[in-house]
Amino acid sequence: MKNFFKTKGWRILFGAYIFIYMPWFMTLEKVFNSDYPGLHIINIPLDNMIPFCECFIIPYILWFFYVIGACIYMFFKGTNSEFLKFALSLVIGMSLALTICMIYPNGVTLRPDYVPDNFCGKIITILYSTDTSTNVFPSIHVYNSLAVNCALLKCKALKGHSVIKVLSTILCIAICLSTVFLKQHSVVDVLGGILLFSLLYIFIYVIDYRKFKKV
Repeated sequence: MKNFFKTKGWRILFGAYIFIYMPWFMTLEKVFNSDYPGLHIINIPLDNMIPFCECFIIPYILWFFYVIGACIYMFFKGTNSEFLKFALSLVIGMSLALTICMIYPNGVTLRPDYVPDNFCGKIITILYSTDTSTNVFPSIHVYNSLAVNCALLKCKALKGHSVIKVLSTILCIAICLSTVFLKQHSVVDVLGGILLFSLLYIFIYVIDYRKFKKV
């Protein structure tokens, strides 16, 4: 255990980002609320064609366990390179998402007037009361899901564990879909999360910076 923290103890430092992210996010939620005069509503006609489906609250909530579980797994099982890339993808991605919300205050007006009074509906009611429909572009739910799935698919410790990788991919897709079926996000937010991850994927996973050192 002593040797583990000696060689991998630096990984804990990335956990401190939560103390930056949460105050930052909560401040944005208070400042750029639905009454903010410069708020950009980014609904598009396609959003109205997507039905509200309360059962998608399950993968939406599983997102929290998905991200936290992946962080714990990568902390213990990922190589230094794998963990570093994963941690950077989360930290940089979420920071850029919040920065975009500061520069371009945004929100959606898609929530239904009626939510079924069943198990899923009760959870959605709690979600709606605690999480605003502002600061939604790009979707952090979508971005983090893609970042987690990518890290797990590339993790050497999961080589040969096809079932886990397939389940991870299915959950990732379900979470992305849940954001629009719950009317918590617009299709634009989903595309924004995908685009943000695609761009950072190039800088974090594709570019070989060792070549620059040689030059």
